[in-house]
Amino acid sequence: MPTRKRQDRLSIILKAVRETRGASIRELAGSLGVSEMTVRRDLELLASESRIRFVHAGAIPLENQSEGAAGDYSLSGAKAAGAEEKMRIGQKAASLVESGDVVIIDSGSTTEWLARSLSPDLSVTILCFSLNVLLEAGRSPLRTILCAGGALNPDTLVFQGPEGLDLVRRYRAGKAFFSAGGVSDRLGVTCTDPAEAELKKAAIASSQTRILLVDSRKFATVKPAWFAELSDFDAIITDAGISLDFVEIIRDRGIALHVV
Repeated sequence: MPTRKRQDRLSIILKAVRETRGASIRELAGSLGVSEMTVRRDLELLASESRIRFVHAGAIPLENQSEGAAGDYSLSGAKAAGAEEKMRIGQKAASLVESGDVVIIDSGSTTEWLARSLSPDLSVTILCFSLNVLLEAGRSPLRTILCAGGALNPDTLVFQGPEGLDLVRRYRAGKAFFSAGGVSDRLGVTCTDPAEAELKKAAIASSQTRILLVDSRKFATVKPAWFAELSDFDAIITDAGISLDFVEIIRDRGIALHVV
C-alpha cells in the first residue's frame, strides 16, 4: 500500500498528466522535487492500475479508453484486470529472452510487461505489431525493432493491414510470445478480434519456440476468434490461480508450465 506521501505524489502526477494530455518524466521530477527514478516508479504503479499509459519518456492519459459494451475488448480494461499477475508473467517471460535472440512479441497487456521488463543490456531483434509493445521494446538502443504496420485499432493498439500481415508471414523467429483472451482444452486458444487472430496465426507459423502468456482467468474461457490449439505451444506462463485440472491437461500435452 503506498504511503500517504506517495499517494499525494501519485494524485499530483495523475492530475498533471490529465490536464496537459501528457507529461515527461523530467517535467514531473522537476515540479515534484524528486528524482526521475522515483517518478518512473510512480508511473509504473499508475500504469499497472490502468490509470495512465506509461511510455518511454513520460506518460499519457487513458480516460478516452473504456471497456466498452459487454463482449468488447479494450486494452485499458484488460490491463486493469489482474495487473499484478500480468506483471509477474511478463517479467518471467522476459527472463527467457537471451542476447542474440530473434523474437516476436504479440499484442496485449501481458506482453507489454514482457517488453517493459527486458534488460536494456540485451542485444535482441524484436518483431511486434502493436503500439504499446513497440513503445516499450524501443527503449534500448541495443535492440533492433521491426514493426508490422497498418491501420491502428484504437481499442487494442494493434496495427492491422495486409502489408503487416505479410511481413509477419515472411519473418522467422527463434522465440515468440503470445497473449490470448481464452484458453480451452476443447476449443483451443482464442482472442476477440479476427484480424488480430490472423496476425497471431502468422506469428505461430513463423516461430520455432512458442510461449503463451496468460493469467489464470483466461483458462476455460472461449473468445470468438480461434488462432491456435493448446498443443501449438511449447510453454505456458501463468499465475498460481490456475486450476489443478488445467495443470494436468498442460503437462499431459508435454507443454512446459511456469507458474509465477
